[in-house]
Amino acid sequence: MRKESLNNLSVRQRSGVVLLITLVLLVILATLGYTLSNRVATHRHRQQYIIDYSQARYACDSAVKYALATLQGINPQLISRPNEPDFSDLFVLSEVEHRELLGLGAAENTSGTKKKTKNVSDKASDSNDISADDIINAELTETGLMMVPGPYGPAWPLVSEPVEFEIASAKVKMEIEDENAKYPIGWLLLEDQETKRETTAGFQTFCEWMGLENEVVKSLQSQLKQISEIKPFQVEFKPVKQTISRPITPRAPTVRNPKGGKTTVSRTYRRPVTTKTIPVSEQITKQNADFARLLHCSLIDTEALARPYMDDRKESALKYLGMWASSKVNINTAPRHVLEAAFAFAGLSEAPEIAERIIQLRRIQPFTDIEDLKRDLSRHSDAIGKCEQYITTASDYFTIKITAISGVAKASATIAVMKDGEQVKRTAVISG
Repeated sequence: MRKESLNNLSVRQRSGVVLLITLVLLVILATLGYTLSNRVATHRHRQQYIIDYSQARYACDSAVKYALATLQGINPQLISRPNEPDFSDLFVLSEVEHRELLGLGAAENTSGTKKKTKNVSDKASDSNDISADDIINAELTETGLMMVPGPYGPAWPLVSEPVEFEIASAKVKMEIEDENAKYPIGWLLLEDQETKRETTAGFQTFCEWMGLENEVVKSLQSQLKQISEIKPFQVEFKPVKQTISRPITPRAPTVRNPKGGKTTVSRTYRRPVTTKTIPVSEQITKQNADFARLLHCSLIDTEALARPYMDDRKESALKYLGMWASSKVNINTAPRHVLEAAFAFAGLSEAPEIAERIIQLRRIQPFTDIEDLKRDLSRHSDAIGKCEQYITTASDYFTIKITAISGVAKASATIAVMKDGEQVKRTAVISG
């Protein structure tokens, strides 16, 4: 009896060992299966990302070629906005104040919208595909009830409505921004010591409006000082004559000894010299290309400048800074703080009043030239004259921003262009 009990105990122990080994093997197999499937999924994800990025990159490059081929079409037209809130001070409003402003604009246009309702309904009855609601929403968008229009119609600083299209499986978005509507960061790199105080005062005004901390301002000034040591910034250009020396060409004339001796050879060397005149347009193009690289290199900490001005708004100092070597501010398209910074060259005491008058007048009729501005602000004509080389009424510097998205991959490119009459010159292309 005792022997039978021992046998049963031995059998149970062996069964327990087998069960334990089986469980261990199952755990190992499960771990191996999970690891293998995880690696396969990761590999597939990487492969898919490479495919998506290749498609996004191809779409972005194609859009860049399309943009460069159609640059001649950039002909921005300013609009009149007499009954609309001005875009100039939107960045200082909180989200609640912004909504209240939009609500005020909507209330002012409600009566006009109601008068259009009957005509809209008539349009809808004539069409089988378009509903009355669709047309009303389109009318609301066109009248600016959904947003505050910028100087060209779309939201500041856009020159035109964003263009969206598809290339293969990638969705592409193209935006054109007015660089002359922003504060030119190049002003801080000017060599002219006579305007140093005005430049510093104007930049301080800009920083106060944007709420930049002193540490950020000092850091930026230190970074820009390093760039100015590499290359100074210019605002005024004149045709320059450049002397060009060609490689040395040897010449070996033969000279005979008058007393009748051996013939001697003396070698002379001449360096042909020519003079070339470098036009103003070529100098500007070269400066723009050089500073496009310098202002977008690691010397500038753009992360600090890109921090939101307010927690609930996507506003930052970087949005209002001209980082592409623009040298003039368009008084028809610049916001208030940029205008005040520009007119600081005439003195801080007059700058706020000049900016206010410009904002009120340009909503009704944009200024055609600087003389037009002097006539309308005759009281400040002398101050405007001091700022004449820093302001303009027509923008000639633009950036074209292209974004292509395919799956989870994203590719982008920014093209800086300068318009000179009917000609449009590309100054830089940065891909990301």
